[in-house]
Amino acid sequence: MTTDTIPKWQRMTGWVLSGILSLAFLPSAFFKVAQPGDFSQMWSETYPAGSALPLGVIELAVFVLYLVPKTRYLGGLLMLAYLGGAVATHVHANDGNFFIPVIVGVVAWLGLYLRDRKLRALVPLAVD
Repeated sequence: MTTDTIPKWQRMTGWVLSGILSLAFLPSAFFKVAQPGDFSQMWSETYPAGSALPLGVIELAVFVLYLVPKTRYLGGLLMLAYLGGAVATHVHANDGNFFIPVIVGVVAWLGLYLRDRKLRALVPLAVD
């Protein structure tokens, strides 16, 4: 394992990318948990009505696990699994938006990679 320090700009970029995920996860989780206005009616047109609350709680929990340093790897893996389900859902619905959860997953792992020395040691980039 390497003990090299990560340049400050890379750590900051990693945290900024990780923070950007809040723009995707927090509003999505909020709407699924709070279910304001006619959210339930719109949700139940495409998904089972009772699935919104559990999915919102899962989104929030995964995002918190991802941000907490001691649980970042577990959070990243669970986030990737959740986003894989989102990709499958979009592909099954044939709505063409499957690339959005793919991009969110790439941003999540790039953010984690840029700010985490242990992950860099596990998955080194060859620079020859």
